[in-house]
Amino acid sequence: MVMAPVRTRTLLEICVDDADGVAAVVAGGGDRIELCGALGLGGLTPSAALVALAVESGVPVHAMVRPRDGDFRYDATEAALATDEIRRMAAMGVAGVVVGAMADGTRLDLDQLARWRDAAAGMAIVLHRAIDLVAEPVAAVEAVAALGYDHILTSGGAATAEQGADVIADMVAAASGRLSIIAGSGVSPDNVAQLIERTGVEAVHASASIREDWGDSRIAAMGFAVGARRRTSAERIAAIRRTIGEG
Repeated sequence: MVMAPVRTRTLLEICVDDADGVAAVVAGGGDRIELCGALGLGGLTPSAALVALAVESGVPVHAMVRPRDGDFRYDATEAALATDEIRRMAAMGVAGVVVGAMADGTRLDLDQLARWRDAAAGMAIVLHRAIDLVAEPVAAVEAVAALGYDHILTSGGAATAEQGADVIADMVAAASGRLSIIAGSGVSPDNVAQLIERTGVEAVHASASIREDWGDSRIAAMGFAVGARRRTSAERIAAIRRTIGEG
C-alpha cells in the first residue's frame, strides 16, 4: 500500500457531551465539535440548550441524532423522531447532523438514510460508525456517496481506527474525493500522525478525554453514571492539534 504524506492541516473533530467539553474544544483548538448526549452510551441526541451553547461557541457543530442507545435498527416511530430532530437542529443553526441506520445486522438502511439526507437539506450530513457494523464497509462507501452524504465517520470496522487503518485507507480510495472519510475511535496524540499517514484521511475524530473518579461510590452504585467520570481535556486536544499541524 502506498503511504500517503501527513498533510499540514488535518481537520480535528472532538466529540463532547457537556458544556465543559465545548469550552475545552475552544481552548484546545479543535476545528469542529461533534455534539452528543451521553457519550458513555456511544452518543445520543443532545439537549436543545446544549446545542444552543455549542453553536454560540463559534466552532462549527455537527450534532448527533440518535434517539436511543443500542443498535441502529429503528422502527417507524424512532425514525420519525430522528427526522424531527434533524429539522430542529437545522433551526438551531448547527452546521451538520450525524446519523446512521441499519437494515439488519450487516447492511445499511439506505432508504432511511436517503430520507434523512432530504431532511438535512442545507446542512452537512455524516454517516456515523454504524458503517463499522457493515459486512463490506468499503463497498458501502459508494452507496453512501450516491446518497449525497458529506462525511463518513469510521474505525474501519475495527474496535479502533488504528486497528482498522488499512480498511480506512481503502475507504478513502473508494470515496475518491466525493465525501470525506473521518477516522475515529482511539485517536490520541501518540498515534494520530501515523494514522493519517497510513490512511490518507483529511479529518480525524477524538474524544481527547481523561477519566476521573466521581469521589462518591454511591454515584455508580445507584445508577447515576456508567463508570468513571469522563472529562474532555483541552490539553489533549492541543496535543493532537500540535501533532497533526497548525495549518
